[in-house]
Amino acid sequence: MKFEMTNKPLVAFSVSSLTDIVMLLLIFFLLTSQFVLQTGVKIKLPGAKNNEQLAPSKLVVTLSDKGEIFVGDEKIQLEMLAGKLSQVKASSPENNLILRADKSVPVELVIKVIDSARGIGIQKFTIETEKINL
Repeated sequence: MKFEMTNKPLVAFSVSSLTDIVMLLLIFFLLTSQFVLQTGVKIKLPGAKNNEQLAPSKLVVTLSDKGEIFVGDEKIQLEMLAGKLSQVKASSPENNLILRADKSVPVELVIKVIDSARGIGIQKFTIETEKINL
């Protein structure tokens, strides 16, 4: 019995194993990538030409066009804002409050929110804006 031994290169290359690896890598990167946390409140942010990307934060206050105040997804009254912010601040080492105010919100409400936050010791404030291209 004679076995035929050849040292010829393979003509057909199986790509199926590579597609499995690529698919697994794609799923891995999708699951491990960080997404920007946005609250479920729909607002129209004011525009700015020079806009910086914000790091995700737990100290986010959203002011809707109807005058509603949200800490995260939870609707709250202005009188209870300081207590809620102190609870969130206690569970997070951050000291920067991000304000997401609709463009139609009066400045007076923004000042009241900042005043409440300063009352519990938050000294840094960032007003989130939407990048506009001119």
